[in-house]
This record gives sequence, C-alpha cells and structure tokens, in this order.
Amino acid sequence: MKKLLAGAAIAVLMAASPALAQTPPNVLVVGQIAEPQSLDPQVSTAANDFRITTNIFEGLVRFAEGTLEVEPALATAWEISDDGLVYTFTLREGVSFHDGTPFNAEAVKFTFDRMLDESHPFYGTGPFPLSFNFADITETAVLDEHTVQFTLGQPFAPFLTNLATNTGGIVSPAAVEQFGDDFGRNPVGTGPFQFEEWQSNTRVVVSRNDAYWGDAAGMETVVFRPVTDANTRVAEMLSGGIDIMVEVPPDNVAMLADDPMFTVYDAVGPHVWYVMLNMKEGPFTDQLVRQAANFAVNKETLVNDVLQGTADVSAGPIPPAFNWAFNDAVEPYPYDPDRARQLLEESGVEDLSVTFYVTEGGSGMLDPIPMGTAIQADLQAVGFDVTIETYEWNTFLSNVNPGLEGKADMAEMAWMTTDPDTLPFLTLRTAAWPEEGGFNSSYYSNIDVDEMLDQARMSTDPEERAALYRDVQAVVHDDAPWIFVANWKQNAVSTANVQGFELQPDFNLRLAGVTKE
Repeated sequence: MKKLLAGAAIAVLMAASPALAQTPPNVLVVGQIAEPQSLDPQVSTAANDFRITTNIFEGLVRFAEGTLEVEPALATAWEISDDGLVYTFTLREGVSFHDGTPFNAEAVKFTFDRMLDESHPFYGTGPFPLSFNFADITETAVLDEHTVQFTLGQPFAPFLTNLATNTGGIVSPAAVEQFGDDFGRNPVGTGPFQFEEWQSNTRVVVSRNDAYWGDAAGMETVVFRPVTDANTRVAEMLSGGIDIMVEVPPDNVAMLADDPMFTVYDAVGPHVWYVMLNMKEGPFTDQLVRQAANFAVNKETLVNDVLQGTADVSAGPIPPAFNWAFNDAVEPYPYDPDRARQLLEESGVEDLSVTFYVTEGGSGMLDPIPMGTAIQADLQAVGFDVTIETYEWNTFLSNVNPGLEGKADMAEMAWMTTDPDTLPFLTLRTAAWPEEGGFNSSYYSNIDVDEMLDQARMSTDPEERAALYRDVQAVVHDDAPWIFVANWKQNAVSTANVQGFELQPDFNLRLAGVTKE
C-alpha cells in the first residue's frame, strides 16, 4: 500500500504546473544537475550519480556524518596485519539486500571479484571504472559467512578510505545475475532506500527500505529530478516544485539566503575545478604554452565575479581541504597577460588555434558555460584562437574520458575526492592514460610524479605521505598539464520545512535522516 500511495503522490506532483506545484509531505524531491549515467556503484564515476547511489548502497565502512573519518557500516569491526597487507572484516549479521537475499561474505567477494577478476562471469564494469581504487587487492577470501579477508599486493594507505567511497558499495549478486548489463538501471543494495523506477530525463524514484538494519529513513519516497538548466532549477525551487536543490547558481545564493522560505547550506570540501590541456598533440605539448595559458586566465575574476565568491582560486591538483597534504608554498598562477604573451613568444609556437570542450552542466562544474566563455576571452586576449564546443554532461564525458587526442585541445573538468591520492593517481600518472583505463585525458607524463604517487600510496607514515603529495603539487604546478582554476565551496538550498539535511565533505547527499515539517 505504501508504494501505491507514494506513486499517486508523485503522479500528482509531476502533473502539477510549476507555478502551483507543492511536494507531498511524504515525498522529498531533489533537483539534480543532470541525468545520471548509471546507478551501478562500480560503474558510476560522477557525483551526480553518487548522490543517488549513496542512498541505495552501503560499503563495509562509511564516512562518519560530516567528516572524512571512517566508521563501521556493513562491517562491524576489522583488523589490519602488521605488514599492512591483510585486512580482515567482521560483517554485520541479519542484513538483507532489497531483493530479500542475504548480505554475507560471498556478496562482498562477488562485488570485488566483479571489479577486479577478469575471469568473473560479470567482470567488466565499464571502460573507466573507479576499480582503480582497489587495484592492489590480490585476493578476496570468504573465511566464513560473516568474515571476509582482503589481501593486498603491497601496502596501500588509502585502502580504508576508498572502501568508504561509493565504488565500495556492496551489490546484490542475485540482482546482478538477473539484470546483467542492465543492473545500473535496476540497482539493488542494502541501503536505507530501495530503487523503484527510473524514467529517463524525468526522475529516479527510491522508497524507504522498511527492512533496513539501521534507523528507518524519515521520508517515504525520494524523487531525484534532473533539471539541467540552472535557471529552471531555481524557478522550480521558488515555485515549490522541489525541496532540495544542489549546486545553487552563484547569482542566486544571496537571494535565497535572504528569503525565510529557504535554507542555504555551504561547506568546504575536497574539490578541484580545472581545464585539462592536451599534451599529446597541438600547442599544449609545449610547457611554455601551458604556463602561458595559466597566466592568461584571470582566476580571481572567475571566482569573485562569475562564481560570486563561492570558490577559491586553485593552486594545483591537491585541494586545500586536505590541509595535512596541501602545499601552501605553491602559489596560484597570477593573472599576468603580459607574461603570457612573453611565454608564447619564447615558445615559438605559431598555431594557437585550439578547440575547447565545455559542458552544459555536470558534477561540480560551477557555471561551466559562463566560466568557459570567460576563459575563452582571456586566452584570446593574449593570442589564442579558441573555439568552444558545448555538450550535455553525459555526452561530454563520453568525449573526454577516452582522451582528448584527435578531438580537442582543452576540456573543463571537476573532481570531488576523499583522499589526496585519488585525483592525481587517476588523472596524472602515465599508467592512467585512457588506453590503460584511467582518466589522464591530458596524456600528462612525468616519471618523478609517477614514482612519488606510487610511493605515497604505499607509505604508512603520514608525514612521509604528506611530504610526497606536497612535492607532487609543486612539480605538477610547474609542468602545468591543466589550467588550475578553482576549489569550490559546495552549496545547496532547501525549503525551510526540510529538517535534518547537511552537506557532506564527500559531496554525497545522505538523505536517510531528512524529514519535512
């Protein structure tokens, strides 16, 4: 009966005109920035998708509310061997997947073998899976029904942190076997909400999991609506068509904050917004040209005028939210168009015609079209000839992730991460070039950076890790494979009757504790 009532409420909601729409009291409507690509946690790579999957799936561990500190989730305890190679987890008993099948050690092994074992019948979670995060696992062993053990090939400092990310979510083996490649459209986990429906470009609906092992979710139903146009998203917020809106356009933050009908949230998180530069072909193969591009772009104007102070200027690939690993001695490239012109002249590169991929909107992309247009103008002012090509988010990713070679010279990108290892490891190592399955779409390669990153993820000494990441930031800043632009202060807005909502440092939306008055 519950689902029938929820479905009726959603039908009324979706049929109402925007000017008259009011969300039902038992339904929470979230305005997302784009259509999800997949709801399979091992396939998804975008925060937009993770904001949904984090409510459906759980990992062995999770981040404690409001922090990046690891706490128990589907595992109640764990032990780490003295050499850092063996992790043994005791699993929570009495937990079931949404399809009624039991959560146990076999399900954990199935999940990780599916990502890592090429002989697994369901191996292959997409061309760019974040299974990179678990590449050091050499074996996942079932010790008994409620005990699972991971053996690593080498010590890996971020292992527990990576288990807490969405990619570590445990999937129902029975559901994967039933749906196969369509599992991403029919996700089954153990979380506080269970999947109900996905109508493309319209909504994803989840309902409260009444058999959840923890505290029951406060809302009966959550509807995630893709509203790609920022102005439309704001209009829906103002008219009562949505309860929570993520990634509030900078121009509207102050207006909504001053209105007692709404609550605005902001929080600093580990975010980097940058423009990747094609180092395999074209003018950006020259370091002087890449540095010139960094000097040419007025980042202060971008963060203060375009983004209305909702971000800070970035100095490199390690965001300052990781204060223990951040190199504050590395200064952002200053705005110096004369220096940019001088470097371009010194480079001797004559053809400065470049194609710039810009997205209409996507995870953490921060007003991408106005930002792209402003960057284009700054680059053209020093001698570049910049052509912008604009794409919808998922099309944009399908063009960029396989690499820029043969397609574009520049592309916007943003990452939200939970460890200083993640972004440089997936986007700056030589072994992370797209043909190797990574996200180094710029084709950046520096042997020293490769060695430092490998050493940092193996080190169990926090001070040594921090020093290595600070060195990585300094070297990458000088090599300039990207235009380093901004570190976002994430934001969201809700109607005033929404209670229990908080932004999380990992940029997920944890909605189990949310209610409406």
